[in-house]
Amino acid sequence: MKTVVNDTFWNRYKELVRTGMIPYQWKVLNDDIDIKIEKERNDASIPSEKSHAIENFKIAAGRAKGEHYGWVFQDSDVYKWLEAAAYTLKNHWDDDLKKITDEVVDLIADAQEKSGYLNTYFTIMEPDHKYKRLGESHELYCAGHFIEAAVAYHQATGSKKALDIAIKLADHIDASFGPEDGKIHGCDGHEEVEIGLMRLYHLTGEKRYLKLSEYFLLQRGQDPDFFKRQFREDTGKPAIGGLYNAPLTYFQIHAPILEQDSAEGHAVRLVYMCTALADVAASTGNKDLEAVCRKIWRNIVDKRMFITGGIGSTVNGESFTLDYDLPNDTMYCETCASIGLIFFARQMLRLSADGEFGDVMERALYNTALAGMALDGKHFFYVNPLEVVPEKSEKDPTKSHVKVVRPDWLGCACCPPNLARLIASVEDYIYSDRGDSVLINLFIRSGMEKEYEGGKLTIDIDADYPRDGKISFAINNTGNNAMRVGIRIPGWSKENSGEVNGAKADITSDNGYWYIEAGSGETRVTLELDMTPKRWYANPLVSEDIDKVSIARGPQVFCAEGVDNGDNLHLLMLPKSAALKCSWQDELLEGVEVIEADGLRTVAAGEGGLYRTTKAEASEPAKIKMIPYYAWANRGRNEMRVWLYEKE
Repeated sequence: MKTVVNDTFWNRYKELVRTGMIPYQWKVLNDDIDIKIEKERNDASIPSEKSHAIENFKIAAGRAKGEHYGWVFQDSDVYKWLEAAAYTLKNHWDDDLKKITDEVVDLIADAQEKSGYLNTYFTIMEPDHKYKRLGESHELYCAGHFIEAAVAYHQATGSKKALDIAIKLADHIDASFGPEDGKIHGCDGHEEVEIGLMRLYHLTGEKRYLKLSEYFLLQRGQDPDFFKRQFREDTGKPAIGGLYNAPLTYFQIHAPILEQDSAEGHAVRLVYMCTALADVAASTGNKDLEAVCRKIWRNIVDKRMFITGGIGSTVNGESFTLDYDLPNDTMYCETCASIGLIFFARQMLRLSADGEFGDVMERALYNTALAGMALDGKHFFYVNPLEVVPEKSEKDPTKSHVKVVRPDWLGCACCPPNLARLIASVEDYIYSDRGDSVLINLFIRSGMEKEYEGGKLTIDIDADYPRDGKISFAINNTGNNAMRVGIRIPGWSKENSGEVNGAKADITSDNGYWYIEAGSGETRVTLELDMTPKRWYANPLVSEDIDKVSIARGPQVFCAEGVDNGDNLHLLMLPKSAALKCSWQDELLEGVEVIEADGLRTVAAGEGGLYRTTKAEASEPAKIKMIPYYAWANRGRNEMRVWLYEKE
């Protein structure tokens, strides 16, 4: 299936990746640019002087002398950058970029050991301690990211060299891990190699890679003491100090994977695990694995996901906590976690055609994921709050991880290249090929081609979404057999209308999709979604959001910023009867929809002391102006709030 994006909203982002993010990140990885690298939280162990990522490879390859600098997983920054570059080359060929990426592949090949092992930290610093501290080493995590990059690069450029490195690495891992005697009976502390192995399996058809991915998944929780036992027995230097004190839930090893039924521990690790789990389940038909995916999905979506599609409620362990614990100002909501949730949703669509998977994918994509990057493509959030007061972030240690403006770069720089590879490959999320049917999950202006025995199916989407809810689909089937096309009907859109070949059609939702039987020739479909701004309320068990309301239009959640509404946003109140007025503003934030309402502001009288026996009832009229959440923090340091108090 081939897809080409030609969308006003997304082409701007894809072009930003091509002309801004990839060159900028390349300079950062080479320490070729004077930037401020900011720690994502107060932690003396976080490196913050430079990236040094490319230099690490040069040292490992014998091209330079020195020591490894940065995180033990620093290699993955290069791999994710290479993957983003691959998607960019696939869509927009560039000889200069191809020359750079080929040189990177050559460098990685030189850094790879004869055995197939690949990791600059252990090659340079701890050559005798490979795979001996898997709870913290990230060796397989980095391997997974390279395999993903190599598959993407091979598919984009035909590079056999990149693929050969990946196969050599995967074969080395397969020879080192597994249930057989003489192999390591364990897994990596951070899931990712499972995703890479599955991508290599889908490309090559080599079932050993599928089996190894499945082994790593099923090994989780089988030997809960494995990481600590390795730590006790190994004499090497700690790669990440203190990680072995983390609870078993942090690593998703608190129970055998088939017994896990809730989202626990480090949020990114959890959704990466689930992405691979759903992929393996869909590829093998394993109903036990599928059941685990569905249980964890339900727990995330029903009890542990923020309205912006963010996940991870605490800075401690960057983790989930408990059901309905969704604090707006101390949460974590790492950019990578929402990206991982998008990956998970995409794989769930292979298990069943359920519109909810598309809804969550869209929510995370248009809100938290995009909020992770400034509109210039050169500043990035690691943490994505729903409420910010600058002075609290600066003076309260429990909120120091919540930044008020996006830094140039991050000491732990996993998010910027991860976001680049997601945006550069957004076309891969628009459609799902389910064999006898094609699902349309995202309303991005694009064209899709699918060849099948006896014909070819093409779908062209014409949309100016999410600005406009009217979407047109031109479906052309050259074969004689009817093809089924499912168009997602978002759960947030209650009033919809549609036409098929110019005639009004009844929209019937089958598990969140409206199915069109496209016979031979052309079928034209129009869908108009309800883009009226809506008030959203949290479950009453979410204590943080009692008596509060959030505003969304289509997939986009909106927020109030101090630059538009003044300080002390907690004093703002949105009357229940207030009309929500929308307008498009071309000159604001590269063009955004703005929602305005007549609200109230509590009068904060100073007299009466800190505590009083009477409630402050006085209020004054206030104009409330809200912008899409993804665009906040692009106008300097100021307050922000997603949930506003609602007044009866």
